[in-house]
Amino acid sequence: MSTKYKFLDPEGIYFVSFATVGWVDVFTRIEYKEIFVGSLRYCINKKGLFLYAWCLMTNHVHLIFSNKESGKHSAILRDIKKLHLLSCYKKLIPIQKKVERKDAKDYCRRRRE
Repeated sequence: MSTKYKFLDPEGIYFVSFATVGWVDVFTRIEYKEIFVGSLRYCINKKGLFLYAWCLMTNHVHLIFSNKESGKHSAILRDIKKLHLLSCYKKLIPIQKKVERKDAKDYCRRRRE
C-alpha cells in the first residue's frame, strides 16, 4: 500500500485508493471484510475520521474522507491500514499454530504466490 499521499489542505476532503500487496483478493472472505469495517468504525469513533463514502473491492479500497482534527489525514490512513493488518495477523496465527511469528511474513508471502 502506498504511503505517497499528499494532503495539502488540512481541512480538505480527499479521495484515496489503496490496494493489497500484490493485488491479492483479501476481501473475498467475510471475516476480512468485517475486520476492515471494524477498523473504519474504530477510526470514526476514536481517531476523528469523517467518512463521506467508501467502496470495498476484492483487492482494493476507495475512501472519500476528511478528518475532524485538521492535518492528521496521513495518520488516519496509517491507522486504518495498521489496525486491519494487525487484526488479520491475529486471525491468521491461530489457524497455523505451527508457524512461528518470525516465519509469518514468509508464510504470508507464499500464500500470495
